[in-house]
Amino acid sequence: MNDTKKEPAPRASASGARYDVVVVGAGAAGLNAALVLARARRRVAVVDAGAPRNAPAAHMHGFLSRDGMEPAALLEAGRAEALGYGVDLLDAQVEHIAPGFQVTLAGGPVLGARRVLVATGLRDRLPEIPGVREQWGKDLLHCPYCHGYELRDQPLGVLGTRPAAVQHALLLRQWSSDIVFFQDALELSDADREQLAARGVRTVEGAVKRLAVHGGRLRGVELAEGRVVPRSAVFLVPQMVPNDQLLTDLGCVKDDHGWVVTDRSGRASVAGVWAAGNVTDPRAQVVTAAGMGASAAFALNHDLVAEEVREAVERRTRDGAASGHLAASAT
Repeated sequence: MNDTKKEPAPRASASGARYDVVVVGAGAAGLNAALVLARARRRVAVVDAGAPRNAPAAHMHGFLSRDGMEPAALLEAGRAEALGYGVDLLDAQVEHIAPGFQVTLAGGPVLGARRVLVATGLRDRLPEIPGVREQWGKDLLHCPYCHGYELRDQPLGVLGTRPAAVQHALLLRQWSSDIVFFQDALELSDADREQLAARGVRTVEGAVKRLAVHGGRLRGVELAEGRVVPRSAVFLVPQMVPNDQLLTDLGCVKDDHGWVVTDRSGRASVAGVWAAGNVTDPRAQVVTAAGMGASAAFALNHDLVAEEVREAVERRTRDGAASGHLAASAT
């Protein structure tokens, strides 16, 4: 068995380059899909604009064998592995995907593809509270499963900027007994208050003025009345907006919550289109997104094989008919 990786293919630059699959997005989902497809001896291009959602985070967690790794280091390793199998990595913005899968990049090049996989992730829409954007991904966080263990037993807060924040506070109590829920402008039901109190979460009423930051580090949450409640870290639930314009432009169907509908493999409602990662599932962590990319790659390759078999049968049938016609003419 020869397991030597092939040399990387030249990067595509000419208009009209033909690929089996063009992957849009080089996060965990896109790169893992490209790796699996390249190992299936498919010609693959990955196009990425270089704006990963988790760029502000120093480390990622919950990924077996990669726990604590810097997100950028994972992507660097993934890009190197994909290149080693001949994947073309293009640092560019995809402007449009036309029917028939002509993928137009910013600046003019067009890549032809038999199939497309969109793994463009999502963006976090944050509340307009001073200090939020500056501390996001540092000591203002979203995912307890990503950061909760490192902050265990510390004084934590949850900003009540969205209704789901109540459940977030109840969940965070698993990691610390000192949780403060900052109600801000959120209306709480009697059931909400009862659950928070029963769980040992303290509720602080009043509008949040800003995050109190000193020397680049969070010190607490300042209320409009002027009081600062000290906290080591604060969590919030952002509004998650999928980067799905390419999918919607192709006509992919969305569900009632505004997310593109796919089957378990990531196949969208438009033939030949797949999606994976946070662009379809806001709950997907890095490890989940990587698995979604692999599942999509399996399905994509099977779909391509099925098409190739159909075409081979049609050619064989045509050739057989032509041979029969010639034999009949000769007699």
